[in-house]
Amino acid sequence: MSFSASNLLAVSLAYLLVLFGIAWGTEQGTQLRQWVRHPLVYTLSLGVYAGIWAVYGAIGMAAETGYGFLAYYLGISGAFLLAPVLLNPILRIARAYQLTSLADLFAYRYRSQWAGTLVTLCSAAAILALLSMQIQAVSRSASLLAPETPVKAISVMFSLMVLLFAILFGARRHQTSGNHPGLVLAIAFDSVIKVVALLVLGGVVLFTVFGGSDGLENWLAQKDHASASMTMTINDGSWRALLLMSFAAALVLPHMYHMTFSENPSPRALAKASWGLPLYLLLIGLPVPLILWGAQALAVDAPPAFFSIALAQALDSQALTLLMYIAGLSAASGLMIVSTLALSGMVLNHVVLPLKTPRDHGDIYGWLQWVKRLLIAAILMLALMFHETIGQHLDLSILGAISLSGTLQLLPGALGVIYWPEGNRRGLVAGLLAGLAIWFTTLVLPFSLADNGLEWLSLPVVPGYDNWHLFTFISLTANLTVFALVSIISPASPEEASAAQACSLGALSRPQRRELLAGSSTEFVQQLAKPLGQSVARREVERALHQLKLPNAEFRPYQLRRLRDQVEINLSGLLGPSVARDIVKQHLGFKPLTRGGMGQDIRYVERALGDYQNQLTGLAGELDNLRRHYRQTLQNLPIPACSVGEDGEILMWNHAMQTLTGISAEEVVGARLVTLPEHWYALLDDFNSGDELHRYKHRLDLRGKPHWLNLHKAALNGPDHPEGGSIILVEDQTETRLLEDELIHSERLASVGRLAAGVAHEIGNPVTGISSLAQNLKLETDDPAILETANQIQQQTRRVSNILQTLMNFARSGNHAQANRYEPVSLHRCVEESMNLLSLADEGTRIRFVNECPEDLLVLGDEQRLVQVFLNLLGNARDASSQGGTVRVTGNGDGYSAIIEVIDEGSGIASEELDHIFEPFYTTKAPNKGTGLGLSLVYSIVEEHYGNIQVESPACEETGTGTCVRLRLPAYEPDTTTGDTRMNQRS
Repeated sequence: MSFSASNLLAVSLAYLLVLFGIAWGTEQGTQLRQWVRHPLVYTLSLGVYAGIWAVYGAIGMAAETGYGFLAYYLGISGAFLLAPVLLNPILRIARAYQLTSLADLFAYRYRSQWAGTLVTLCSAAAILALLSMQIQAVSRSASLLAPETPVKAISVMFSLMVLLFAILFGARRHQTSGNHPGLVLAIAFDSVIKVVALLVLGGVVLFTVFGGSDGLENWLAQKDHASASMTMTINDGSWRALLLMSFAAALVLPHMYHMTFSENPSPRALAKASWGLPLYLLLIGLPVPLILWGAQALAVDAPPAFFSIALAQALDSQALTLLMYIAGLSAASGLMIVSTLALSGMVLNHVVLPLKTPRDHGDIYGWLQWVKRLLIAAILMLALMFHETIGQHLDLSILGAISLSGTLQLLPGALGVIYWPEGNRRGLVAGLLAGLAIWFTTLVLPFSLADNGLEWLSLPVVPGYDNWHLFTFISLTANLTVFALVSIISPASPEEASAAQACSLGALSRPQRRELLAGSSTEFVQQLAKPLGQSVARREVERALHQLKLPNAEFRPYQLRRLRDQVEINLSGLLGPSVARDIVKQHLGFKPLTRGGMGQDIRYVERALGDYQNQLTGLAGELDNLRRHYRQTLQNLPIPACSVGEDGEILMWNHAMQTLTGISAEEVVGARLVTLPEHWYALLDDFNSGDELHRYKHRLDLRGKPHWLNLHKAALNGPDHPEGGSIILVEDQTETRLLEDELIHSERLASVGRLAAGVAHEIGNPVTGISSLAQNLKLETDDPAILETANQIQQQTRRVSNILQTLMNFARSGNHAQANRYEPVSLHRCVEESMNLLSLADEGTRIRFVNECPEDLLVLGDEQRLVQVFLNLLGNARDASSQGGTVRVTGNGDGYSAIIEVIDEGSGIASEELDHIFEPFYTTKAPNKGTGLGLSLVYSIVEEHYGNIQVESPACEETGTGTCVRLRLPAYEPDTTTGDTRMNQRS
């Protein structure tokens, strides 16, 4: 049975169009996209590993070595069964640092661009043979169905179709995450086609050729020669070599790394695949003996590797023949697409970008997209050239052996990533070069030249077909030995040690707490714009901020360090870890070290230990519980406490501190003291940087009321804590201070009260008698002169009564209990009322009063008492001013304070008198002009309102005249959210 070339081409295009439709539909966000994240789809996509081996290669090897073909499946099955200790650590590292290829992993772990480049070149050289294997299988199977079609034409057409599909969905747009959901679903569909086709063919052979299981047993019993190859001993060295190479394939084959780690939807999916992939490979391997025996029973005239399609022809079933052809086409195209996609990314990140970073391109994403497309085309063209010159002359099994043994050289370095922190880049490079030299000399050259008409070359070692496995083990042993010896002899750099610690199984990295040169996320954009361009830099910074759930304007040092790490991770997925590290190191560097050292990033360690909470067991778990206990003790301490590093970064901010300051820990932990509101920054920074260890009764105005704080400081440095820093305790002594003030006021009230009572007793009775006599006198006469005298007598007695009342008011000043009756007061209104009262007197007409106090400037207090303050201050200013002078009252808000200044243009106050003006009965006026109680009463009322008063004289330094009285009172601003009386904090 034969087909025409046009029919085969139509079938091939139709199948690839189906794949195209699946991938396109998935990319469009249809129902298909939801299937991609299902563990079953992920497991089936891993079936790309089988490639053409499943349809053709396994049957050919079974004919030669019997059950040895199972080694290709058993090795990788063992690797996936060991996923918790082998694949999960790699997945953790790859997801955490956006390492989309094995070259990325090596470059990150060994901190070497040369390591990534060498891995890329090794993979490229080895994968050419694997790609040639796929091309050869498809072209020969097509030539069996259409003998008149040139094999070379088939190879070219197949390569072009794969190229088109790889470009459309492998590099349709540059995706920094490395995920291609459409491609994953298409490869999963390929895997279904492979296993269904083989199971159908096996079933047809069993029931059509042998008539069932009984017939098969009878045939095997009669045909000993047919079963001899399937009972060959498994102690053969090639079987063990293939087992080891397939075990390593889970880590080192580019297409397997890509599908296992880069396309992984979740760790749960890998856990399902750890048993799902071995089950799939079992199903795909079951029909192999049946197909081999069926071909032998029907005496199929074809190479053993192509028994599957030849057997379908021998059964004279056109549908079955096309199904097997499609299965082979599907297997080959899936492996080639994923391999070229993965390899192009490696070449881009580790060969092209280190040589030419796209600094001058406005659209880096578009530039990377086109470069990747060109690389995919170049890789497929090189594979086609390798096939036409060398690959087509070699058996499928030899091509597979050359490819797998080449990538096997990467296994020591891959295992060193998670299991040997002492390994370094010198050892890795030296080991790889030694192993690859032996591999190339003993396997690549002899097999490549033996059937290519170049037998005349005299090579020192020319292996035979049966002993290739010996040279595989020799090259791997040399690689591993050199890697170990050079790593032991040569020291690792600090960067390598840090990366090794981050990659080691169960290790916890402790990054250094250093200050970045860029002080905000906006400066991040400005710095990254130099290598990436403005638009790309802004996009990458915004993406990192969104991933970390940080505000667009970020300035906290700890969060900036997290942002820097996330930007590097994202750029690693875009440009490769080496280029990303160089860009970040050069443009987002740290400030030079000060004071000879740097502290550990405790905040990072806390977050990491929190993530490990459910994974720590034994002693580690007990130590973590102890850590949590002590941390909770500090957090719940009833005394406000905070911890500050030597660089001024806040490391701890407990619950009591949050309550006192009204600032949450999330806002300030990881930030510096300078970012605190001004009053807290001034207090804590001054105390932290000073020499004093204790500070008592420090006054601080909070939310419109004064607070008195005791501060205590202790250093954190010592043998167990070399990073330094300090812890600060803040005791709120406000209630104690108010109690003390009440006691002082009570004593003062008692003494002054006794004086007032004596004055009232001694003066009040005579004044009352005089007032009564004056009233009687007014009743007894109608003489106008006598009535006027009586009125004057009553006025003077009222004046005496006012003086007594002033004494009583002075006695009651300083009573904090009145604060509970305070109400919001407009200072502008108080000043205006005082000015109106003074203008009624004759003296007020010669002075101009100017009220410049803002109408929205409010304090919490007693309006009548405050009017009395301004009445006294303005009266004094009037008395000190000359004819036509101006008295000006200004006001403004300053944080939590309202500042009011009363400025006159008078003669001023002598410097020796400034210290006494607030004392009772002290006055600079003439004896008949004042009592000396005005400013004393002002001082008491201001203190009662938790404010202070200052006097500057002269107010004008140039003229030496004028006096400025400055009042500072706690400002009031209503909280619109709660309705409480409180201040807005300065941010």
